[in-house]
Amino acid sequence: MRGREVFPGRQFVSYRTLCRRTVTVSVAYGRMVRMSEESRSEQGLPEYPAYAERVLEVAELIPPGRVMTYGDVAEWLEEGGPRQVGRVMALYGGAVPWWRVVRADGVLLSGHELRALDHYRAEGTPLREASRASEGHLPRIDMRRARWDGDAAGGGGADRPQAPQAHT
Repeated sequence: MRGREVFPGRQFVSYRTLCRRTVTVSVAYGRMVRMSEESRSEQGLPEYPAYAERVLEVAELIPPGRVMTYGDVAEWLEEGGPRQVGRVMALYGGAVPWWRVVRADGVLLSGHELRALDHYRAEGTPLREASRASEGHLPRIDMRRARWDGDAAGGGGADRPQAPQAHT
């Protein structure tokens, strides 16, 4: 049974659709940026849920050329799991470097492989070339070399940036 059959006559708009409307392109820097919470409120749009905001903040911390898995992000936040992080990225991740939050096996995000691959190559993310037998001949991320553990500049834990805190 689909949700539309349960509530006949009601119009449903997904969060993904609402969030797409809130993304602006910064002409000066040529990249997408999230609008501030204040701007979202001023426009009468729903604010991001607190967990989603924390996931997006972690995604923004990942340096160019490095990646974290969905599970790594959940572990960093000490809340949720890979599926919850994946859901947040699917709904709200378009305004952050979404290509830096990946599957643990290094397979590129289905449906966005070529866009992600362009980002990985531009940032110098370590990749493993695909074998001729692999479907689509697309490379994978070399997780041993590309995975970021959250340390600033990849160094010791003393410089580790603090995980984003819940806004109360």
